[in-house]
Amino acid sequence: MSVLAVKNLSKAFGGVQAVRDVSFAVAAGELLAMIGPNGAGKTTCFDLLNGQLAPDAGEIEFEGRSLRGLAPREIWRLGVGRTFQITATFGSMTVRENVQMALLSHHRRLSSLFSLAAKRYRGEADALLARVGMRDQAERPCAVLAYGDLKRVELAIALANQPRLLLMDEPTAGMAPGERGELMQLAADLARGSKIAVLFTEHDMDVVFTHADRIVVLSGGELIAQGSPQEVRAHAAVREVYLGSYA
Repeated sequence: MSVLAVKNLSKAFGGVQAVRDVSFAVAAGELLAMIGPNGAGKTTCFDLLNGQLAPDAGEIEFEGRSLRGLAPREIWRLGVGRTFQITATFGSMTVRENVQMALLSHHRRLSSLFSLAAKRYRGEADALLARVGMRDQAERPCAVLAYGDLKRVELAIALANQPRLLLMDEPTAGMAPGERGELMQLAADLARGSKIAVLFTEHDMDVVFTHADRIVVLSGGELIAQGSPQEVRAHAAVREVYLGSYA
């Protein structure tokens, strides 16, 4: 059974059909890339999966359970993590404290959030930071970190709820070319080692074709192709609307 199964998903804004009849699935330990030109519907699709938008039609199943009608926090508690194009950490707090905040939410201790943040779940936070290569920077404020390191902290935060599905929206946006490959290799190792299903959007085709197990391609809100990197690279419609000279 797939960890995530999306069936005939659709969403319109007024007269604009942002997502139309999109279907795909992601298995445990698999990295599925979602690509397409600007305006293809990728971010809308992510917001539907995460509960930030309600679909007009279709079904979203996570481990066989429907996610329709659930709020983002409810979906997160079920085991769906997400990272965003722009990092969203607390700059005045330390790296460890940012991860502790996520752990407090996961353990449902938000009622005493600020009094407990510096004391609770330090060991768990440090273990997560070690997984993303940031344990030695645990005491540093996030405000002073390089952008690539912030992306690693965000990944540790996303892992705090022990996700079985991780949604990564433009994970390498704003990063230097060398950092992009390192971050995606880290995400791939974590996904395959812990059997986490990963769905990610990305504009860097080198990242996509190096790290994705499979690729789905959107254009104008519709799914126009899906398959292995080799199959997608050779797909005539994908070459025409998106890949161009890269293919």
